[in-house]
Amino acid sequence: MSYLANADRYHSMQYRRCGKSGLKLPALSLGLWHNFGAIDDYEKCRKIIHAAFDNGITHFDLANNYGPPPGAAEETFGKIFRQDLKTYRDEIIVSSKAGFGMWPGPYGDWGSKKYLVASLDQSLKRMGLDYVDIFYHHRPDPNTPLEETMGALDLIVRQGKALYVGISNYSAEETQKAIEVLNSLGTPLLIHQAKYSMLVRWVEEGLLDVLDKNGVGCIAFSSLAQGILTNKYLNGIPADSRAASTRGNGALEKNGLTEKIINKVRGMNEIAQLRGQNMAQMALSWILKDQRMTSLIIGASKPDQVSDSIQCLKNYNFSPAELDSIENALK
Repeated sequence: MSYLANADRYHSMQYRRCGKSGLKLPALSLGLWHNFGAIDDYEKCRKIIHAAFDNGITHFDLANNYGPPPGAAEETFGKIFRQDLKTYRDEIIVSSKAGFGMWPGPYGDWGSKKYLVASLDQSLKRMGLDYVDIFYHHRPDPNTPLEETMGALDLIVRQGKALYVGISNYSAEETQKAIEVLNSLGTPLLIHQAKYSMLVRWVEEGLLDVLDKNGVGCIAFSSLAQGILTNKYLNGIPADSRAASTRGNGALEKNGLTEKIINKVRGMNEIAQLRGQNMAQMALSWILKDQRMTSLIIGASKPDQVSDSIQCLKNYNFSPAELDSIENALK
């Protein structure tokens, strides 16, 4: 059956300007890090993407190594794009990344111009796209000059293979240097993708200030700590959960669920209930309370998880007392 997008898809979503650029992103974006690999059910993948776009989520975030195996998520997305979304291409933001190991030898990892250009060519082929909207360098390379890595991003834009460029997992100091190099080349940095949640707070120690000062957007990933900041693990590890799946590729493992962490989540869950939210909704709202955050990336293994996450937009304001209670629960 052919797919027809919900005519009211833009009514329930909010959009935030990405730094000082002309681009707006949905407050929630859909990430394909997990649940879109070769081992996953294709029709379920389709339904998740339909649920996202039908609710105004126009940004789909990928990387060359998402799967498993690496590359599989881009292949899955490409198939869904051709089948369902091709007519909506100009309404969609597609992002991909390169920076982790993809093929043997010295040219299949890190941040050389050789690797980044070749990797994006492969990604475009897997997805069946002429260009991506955002292309990221996925992590800093300690052995390649920053000028070469940023020069490769500039080249990719000038070649028409990406409209904008971003970086991910860079420190505040590294980000400032990357901004300066890209500005000198004439291709400004659009966005930084950073791991940020109630449990991982490093971006508050300077990165958000650097981005705000330079007019660069920020998008968070793992804002639910791969499901830890939900109700899923409050009473053990369900058999169908990510922690029990042994997926690899950076996915949550059972040893990441300590009793100390679960006790923190139980405390925060009580605060969420008082706010009229579930734990996941509050965790997402907590990220979006900061207007320096352009968007956050949600993951989903079921379509209804997308719909549930969007409810966080109904209340992302916190009283000082609520913020104090959350900080106390996190101690």
